[in-house]
Amino acid sequence: QVPLVESGGGSVQAGGSLKLSCASSEIALSAYISGWYRQAPGKERELVASIATMGATNYADSAKGRFTISRDDDKNTLFLQMTGGEPEDTAVYFCAAGSYDKVKHWGQGTQVTVLS
Repeated sequence: QVPLVESGGGSVQAGGSLKLSCASSEIALSAYISGWYRQAPGKERELVASIATMGATNYADSAKGRFTISRDDDKNTLFLQMTGGEPEDTAVYFCAAGSYDKVKHWGQGTQVTVLS
């Protein structure tokens, strides 16, 4: 059973917005550093944004000013609000949870397509 389940992916026009969600019924996201990775065709998986247990956030340069990561501890859900979508944001987005040096849990991924 996959511990993390993403939802909210889809297609959007350039400049548009999407909100991704990641929920778990097996682990407490607040106990981990959790984040969003993405992998575009032919490219390596890269970190987009992360949030630490106490709420400090970190973003890739490509995401700064456009994406916002947040976590709802009551609902045990992680979010990624994407705005100002660019075709370069097209990728499979993965939810992850772990420590500073290792991802321990992955979601199955959700496709995001930004149309030019």
